[in-house]
Amino acid sequence: MKKTFLVLGAVVIFMASFAKADLAKEKTVVATATMTNHAEFQSNPGEKLINKNDCLGCHNKTNKIIGPAYVEIAKKYPATDKNINMLADKIIKGGTGVWGNMPMTAHASLKKDDAKLMVKYILSLKK
Repeated sequence: MKKTFLVLGAVVIFMASFAKADLAKEKTVVATATMTNHAEFQSNPGEKLINKNDCLGCHNKTNKIIGPAYVEIAKKYPATDKNINMLADKIIKGGTGVWGNMPMTAHASLKKDDAKLMVKYILSLKK
């Protein structure tokens, strides 16, 4: 009886080890395919810059995460040169208080022109 349980236990562990390996491979393939397909649909240079930087850790196109959703930002700010410059500076310098108490991290290494492209893309999402 003990040998039967021991053998069954070994078989279950053996089979489970293969199932985990296959699942890990599937996740890798799906993630790679998703990233590749998503990159193909990025035609806007501002969107490419957003995806290349750490923006998606706090922001999402349609849903609030830590920071506001891009569509909410677009609703709040008209796409004027003044707003584009102000928001580009906010991306570079960081800030707090407009959307709550959580501060936005500064991105000091980002070029002003790149920040403007990102802002123009975000403001283009206004519905």
